[in-house]
Amino acid sequence: MRITKAVFPAAGLGTRFLPATKAQPKEMLPLVDKPLIQYVIEEAVASGIRNVTIITGRGKNAIEDHFDVSYELERVLEARGKEEQLNEVRQISNMISVTYVRQKEALGLGHAILVSRDAIGNEPFAVMLGDDIIDAPVPCLKQMMDLFEKVQASIIATCEVPRSEISQYGVIRGYPVDGFNNRVYRVEDVVEKPLADEAPSNLAIIGRYILTPQIFSVLENTRTGRGGEIQLTDAIRLLLDQQPVYAYMFEGTRYDAGDKLGFLKATVEFALRRDDLGREFRQYLKSLKL
Repeated sequence: MRITKAVFPAAGLGTRFLPATKAQPKEMLPLVDKPLIQYVIEEAVASGIRNVTIITGRGKNAIEDHFDVSYELERVLEARGKEEQLNEVRQISNMISVTYVRQKEALGLGHAILVSRDAIGNEPFAVMLGDDIIDAPVPCLKQMMDLFEKVQASIIATCEVPRSEISQYGVIRGYPVDGFNNRVYRVEDVVEKPLADEAPSNLAIIGRYILTPQIFSVLENTRTGRGGEIQLTDAIRLLLDQQPVYAYMFEGTRYDAGDKLGFLKATVEFALRRDDLGREFRQYLKSLKL
């Protein structure tokens, strides 16, 4: 089995970024000069995936417009001789084959994945969340796809987080698998947002998954939790009864762009790396009286 498709759940309300997200999708908030979702889409493309399903909801039309062809904008850029910007705009609409699936109610991440069933079919697929921006020499998803070729089983991306922050995450309990330099764990259980002194590890679940198609039938039989939502962690716990699931400690730096402070940190660090912005921005930061 090989991974050729990816699902991007983007139907959430983005309440942590209100009022900015009252009239625009959180996924379209700009990190320097690109929307969050474009960074994640580019990670998928760099990993070899071109077939993408984006789960949308009410008020998410800007996402569809962003990845669509903009003839009027292209004509204006061409007439003004702005070739570099024209090529950049065209690249956005050409880099993926995208299908949009409407999640009529925001009933949790598990439900968002379940509504993608017809688009995915009976094959393994990736799930990528826009809240997590991962900077790595080898894209995080590509690292996971390489592991999938060896284990042929569902994989959860994880990273170590301080115990003081562990209650904000889903957490795995497992044991390391020989031959992978303590980066691959066989998952025995997953716990959603445990108390710090009750967490089974400090390995937090991050927004990258590779899932086998059996997850769909499991999600159909997963009971709704708090708020009437279907939680993916609950479904993965049930999947463990049927087949192995692995956790992978990816190599790279992860930014929590779904959190205001994390979003600001990512903006500063990404801007500092830019050839066109980094030097002057660094000088500006040094000039601040902090």
